[in-house]
Amino acid sequence: MKAWNDAMAHNPLIAILRGLTPETAIDVAGVLVEAGFRIIEVPLNSPNPLVSISKIADRFGDRIVVGAGTVLSADKVEAVVDAGGKLIVAPNLKPGVGEMTIKLGGHWCPGVFSPTEAFDALEHGASVLKFFPAEMVPPGAISAMRAVLPKDAIVAAVGGITPETMADYHRAGSNSFGLGSALYKPDYSVEEIARRAKTFVAAFRELADQ
Repeated sequence: MKAWNDAMAHNPLIAILRGLTPETAIDVAGVLVEAGFRIIEVPLNSPNPLVSISKIADRFGDRIVVGAGTVLSADKVEAVVDAGGKLIVAPNLKPGVGEMTIKLGGHWCPGVFSPTEAFDALEHGASVLKFFPAEMVPPGAISAMRAVLPKDAIVAAVGGITPETMADYHRAGSNSFGLGSALYKPDYSVEEIARRAKTFVAAFRELADQ
């Protein structure tokens, strides 16, 4: 738990590395860690994702929390944890996935879209509420839901987030963000990923200091 809390306190930005390959996993994770990222997600529809997760966990597991995205069933949770993953992210709300995650000592980040789903997720032990896709949940909706959610609930806006769009969501109450193609694509060079990572971290720290 301390590792998770430390990661969230240091930098609650979640790097979503869809399409990452095992061959590039260490280099990509390395520049993200250097830029200040402490939470990395490798979606399960990436090539050999469990190998990438294992490599990242072995190299950086003492400094970051790594896990998988697009986790749709409880058996996949077990496979991710066996590979060294501690974070289980899903686009949907499936209590069985959450129950298995918590049973194995992980952190569950389910996709939610409404107050009903958000409260159900919290009731089943969600560590983060992933409002997804953020393109369909504008800042005004986040603000309205924030008014009724527990103050300590972690709200992550995910989907289409850029350094420029973070500000409105942050003001509305999002205290975490999942960053996809604006941060990483398989055809980005390591140098490009590093530049984007530093831009995101700087933008978030500026917001957090306001």
